[in-house]
Amino acid sequence: MSPAPEPVPARHRVVIAGGGVAAVEVAAGLGQLAGDRVHITLLTPERDFCDRPWGAQADQPLDHGKPLAVTGVAQALGAALCADRLAWVDRHAQRVHTEGGHALPYDSVAVCIGAQARVRHPHALTFEGWRDPRLSALLESVAAGRVRRIAMIVGPQPGWPLPLYELALTLAELSRSERLGLALSLYTAEHRPLESFGEPASREVYAQLREACVAVTTGAACEVPAAGRVVVARGQLPYAPGTGVRTHAADVVVALPELVGPLVRGLPAAPYGFVAVDRFCRVPGVPGAFAAGDATSFPVKHGGLAAQQADVVAAGIAARAGADVVPEPFRPRLRGVLRTGRRPLYLSADLIGGHAFSSRVSVQASWDAGEKVVAEHLGPVLARARA
Repeated sequence: MSPAPEPVPARHRVVIAGGGVAAVEVAAGLGQLAGDRVHITLLTPERDFCDRPWGAQADQPLDHGKPLAVTGVAQALGAALCADRLAWVDRHAQRVHTEGGHALPYDSVAVCIGAQARVRHPHALTFEGWRDPRLSALLESVAAGRVRRIAMIVGPQPGWPLPLYELALTLAELSRSERLGLALSLYTAEHRPLESFGEPASREVYAQLREACVAVTTGAACEVPAAGRVVVARGQLPYAPGTGVRTHAADVVVALPELVGPLVRGLPAAPYGFVAVDRFCRVPGVPGAFAAGDATSFPVKHGGLAAQQADVVAAGIAARAGADVVPEPFRPRLRGVLRTGRRPLYLSADLIGGHAFSSRVSVQASWDAGEKVVAEHLGPVLARARA
């Protein structure tokens, strides 16, 4: 009599909410670390892979071909696809509920649905990236001499302010080369320019702005009560004192959007509605729940950091699924390219609690600067999906 077959262990059920960089990196990392131990369901309403997190450079795609269909990405990942949107998480029944009425059981869930950008100053031009047609119209007006004074605002919310610094330096170079005589002002709630990258990088960026004749005010709380008016409270220059409330006039005011979290019902929320996470990207108080990317409470929003968080999540879930993996905490390494209108600056720093140390600034990249997002597993998956 032949022996009874060994029972096949049930696979660890993983629901990954999101269709962008962090979600795909989690799924790809799980494929490498856990293999057949996991069954992955990708939950996203997107039809195409979303490769433009707020943290990434917004003027070039990850892949220069046609948009990738989410169905192809899911197939390349070996994942099931649920074309719906996350509504809430039932931590007790361990089910993810969708807006369309689906209830997806999970052993582990990863929330990677990103942040929402909303207008903070209705009377300003909200800067949504270099592809924004309103920005093209502004540059045309500047070149034609119809706009002389431009004010730019970086608010206090978590986010990624580097693109607005690029805009300031680009406008300054255009003004210099075309002899336009632009008056450029940048108001930021930061204590110093691009403070996420640390003191050495901040000093270099400030020097670039000063050489370009961009007036910088840090520690600024700004309001735009009407078109062309900026009210600045408690402004404080980094290298010269200045206090009080001042009103400034401009032909155009450009502001970054305000980023807010998804405020997922069933998960603890941090300020601005972001998902609270610990240093292993686990959601406190919700067993089996993880989060990565711009949806999390980590204050700096950047595509590379989203991918790094995703790798931490993949290791944590793989360990829960029984893989021989020892999870490591999130040790963020920030990289960015600041286009100055002349030669780019390559900035990098290690972060602890959102604060930089080992800050570095160079005119040459110490990483592959051709990649918009540096991710360990993302590239091969996109290549398979493309093929």
